Amino acid sequence: MAAIIEIVDVEKGFEAIPVLQGVSLALETGETLVVMGGSGSGKTVLLRLIAGLFRPDAGQIRVFGQNIEDLSEEELLPIRRRMGYVFQGAALFDSLSVYENVGYPLREHTRLREDEVRRRVVHFLSLVGLGPEILEQLPAELSGGMRKRVGIARALVGEPEVMLFDEPTAGLDPTNSKMVAELIIRMGEGVCDSSIVVTHDLELAKAVADRVAVLIRGRFAAVGALGEVLESRDKAVQAFLAGEAKS
Repeated sequence: MAAIIEIVDVEKGFEAIPVLQGVSLALETGETLVVMGGSGSGKTVLLRLIAGLFRPDAGQIRVFGQNIEDLSEEELLPIRRRMGYVFQGAALFDSLSVYENVGYPLREHTRLREDEVRRRVVHFLSLVGLGPEILEQLPAELSGGMRKRVGIARALVGEPEVMLFDEPTAGLDPTNSKMVAELIIRMGEGVCDSSIVVTHDLELAKAVADRVAVLIRGRFAAVGALGEVLESRDKAVQAFLAGEAKS
């Protein structure tokens, strides 16, 4: 399989504090890669580097075969349009309805007629288990789980080739967490078959991962199939996994 995203010896810090220290990783086409790590380990920073929202201090980031670390905002746009990004808090626009939130990428980046925008919005909401009765509701009127699903629908509406999830089950109860896991699995079966899922949720990793990478103190301490990572003899990895299994 061809790599859809490649990270090579990437370093990133803020105000002289190193966050990522020479990390390398690849996402293969058709794969769900789960990046795990505790708070402050650099998981979200890694995701934002891939999306071109941050620039690395050193190293290379290739997305769809193109190096992005030196691209301008304008040059990044066509690459970003091929990616869907689900932010940790869903990041919906508070003053816009569900319909306007999900349709926003289509209005910004396409010239589709309004009836086609509506058709796509309704279609992708249905994929995440939401009906047209919520179209005119504001985010504040939705539960946390529904907001998360609206965020996923908005990321999917542009029909991306790869999805980036930042802590998709954070703040959700077990029922909604399971629902999000099932959505990620379903997407891998045809809607968008390549994704990176950043999480500290071990149960989510067990449900969706083809491979797992554990990020500890800015470096990957273990990368491989879930079973291999769970059996890692690295003490830091064992300590992290033991802590997540108890939480």
